[in-house]
Amino acid sequence: MDESFLHIAPWAALTCVATILLLWALLRALRQHPAVSLGVVVAVPLLAALGFVVAISGFMFTEQLGWTLVTCALVGVMLVPGSVLIGQQFARRTLAAETRRAEEHAREVSHRELISWLSHDLRTPLAGIKAMAEALEDGVVDDPVEVRDYGARIGREANRLGGMVDDLFELSRISSGALDLRPEPIALNELVNQAVLGLGPVASSRGVRLDVDLPPVLGLGSGREMERVVQNLMVNAVRHTRSGRRVEVRGGRDGASTWLAITDGCGGIPAEDLARVFDVGYRGTAARSPEGSSLGAGAGLGLAIVKGLVNAQSGQVSVRNVGQGCCFTVRLPIAPLAGAGS
Repeated sequence: MDESFLHIAPWAALTCVATILLLWALLRALRQHPAVSLGVVVAVPLLAALGFVVAISGFMFTEQLGWTLVTCALVGVMLVPGSVLIGQQFARRTLAAETRRAEEHAREVSHRELISWLSHDLRTPLAGIKAMAEALEDGVVDDPVEVRDYGARIGREANRLGGMVDDLFELSRISSGALDLRPEPIALNELVNQAVLGLGPVASSRGVRLDVDLPPVLGLGSGREMERVVQNLMVNAVRHTRSGRRVEVRGGRDGASTWLAITDGCGGIPAEDLARVFDVGYRGTAARSPEGSSLGAGAGLGLAIVKGLVNAQSGQVSVRNVGQGCCFTVRLPIAPLAGAGS
């Protein structure tokens, strides 16, 4: 018994030390691959046990040793693939949990920023309305011309507040999945023409030229929502285009989708901000021109609404810098031929 123990003990100690060191090294090298790591945790001790058995046998490959090797091999064949599969499932679940936590954190940050921005944006027009209303009520302003001016300013501020409330309601519908979408063939060129008719005078007053070269383009989407998308993008383009430059609108068909591209003359968006353009509350940086009073300052919700509405219609919206501005491109599925009419 003592002789057997003295014979086995050194090999056992050596095997344990070598196994621990090898496991530590492999797990450190494979820490980014949890599925493989779990397979290593099973395979390395099994191989160490085989080496231990071979070593204490004096490297004499007897029949008993052969059966031991076969048994260990069968155990390895059963355990290693299973451990790898379990590791893959564990990695997927871990990644999904981390993704959910990251998304929840991003939503919380976005909500906090939205509340902060809105509290400021709502406070400013409300303070102005309150001050002007008190001035009228106290008789501080009694000249008819000034009274009319105060009334007009109160009306503009009220419209601005109404627009912000509408935007919040739209975002709420998008977030809650309460959109009543009715996909149908939509003539994007007609939506653009309607937006141009409304924005033409404003664009002219700002020194911005609207350059529309758009053939009949039919996409599959919901009419009311796409009207809002086109309007938001056109207003955004006119608002940020510098005086003396132009807004270009182009469109067409590309593979299985129709596309609409609106290029402004904003001067470009910093590369580090491109990924944030469609975030709630994003308003751009100093690269953009000052806001015009005729279009309002906006609450940073328009492009977030655009992305939500387009995504809800199985479409895509993207932005990239081009020339002296940036280009927003909307893609929608092509409308069925039966609905194309002419």
